[in-house]
Amino acid sequence: MSAPMLTVDGLRASYGAAQILYDIGLDVGRGEVVALMGRNGAGKTTTMKAVMGLMAQSAGRVVFDGHDISRRQPYEIARLGLGFVPEDRRIFSDLTVLENLDIGRQAPRKFSDGIDAPVWTEQKLLALFPNLGEMPNRPGGRMSGGEQQMLTVARTLMGNPLLILLDEPSEGVAPVIVEMMANTILELKKAGVSILLSEQNVHFAELVSDRAYVLEKGQIRWNGTMTELAGNVDIQRAYLTV
Repeated sequence: MSAPMLTVDGLRASYGAAQILYDIGLDVGRGEVVALMGRNGAGKTTTMKAVMGLMAQSAGRVVFDGHDISRRQPYEIARLGLGFVPEDRRIFSDLTVLENLDIGRQAPRKFSDGIDAPVWTEQKLLALFPNLGEMPNRPGGRMSGGEQQMLTVARTLMGNPLLILLDEPSEGVAPVIVEMMANTILELKKAGVSILLSEQNVHFAELVSDRAYVLEKGQIRWNGTMTELAGNVDIQRAYLTV
């Protein structure tokens, strides 16, 4: 069995004097979709930001595709092929769809074992996201929230990532967009892209995920297959329902 694409071990992180993450441990295999589940405030986004180097880690180790990225800068981590799709999208509102995609462009990659990673082009992405294909010259600021969500994912894919951190993809978008996003994640998985997604929606996570970790108050409270979590009403009631 090959080594995980991403391994997080003993990760701690704080905002000032307030510790948020307590010894987080998880891993994501190649071509695997893993859900990081929990209520609002559980520490899902903080975990992703700490992995991406967007906030300081006070302890722990993060290894991505054989590289120790624990103390690296976000741009260094991105250059290694780790993509991040933030919940607030962060598109360039004055630039068109194609211009946003061009900003995300990076060279094709290989995995650490020498195998070619999936390569993404504008043409492939506009086919993957037909809504974007209908508006290649529309400024990002004149798009719906769901369309902006698609654009953010597509822009990240232009960097030819080996693994994507996908923060709350089903949050605040129309059901039809949620369905499109689920189909997109399954297509990415089929192409060999690994995904760690943060999510509250068990139904959405069940559609796309292989395994799950459940967070509460910055600690992993449960982990197992997504099928096990979907059938475990007690865990859902304790850590996921509002």
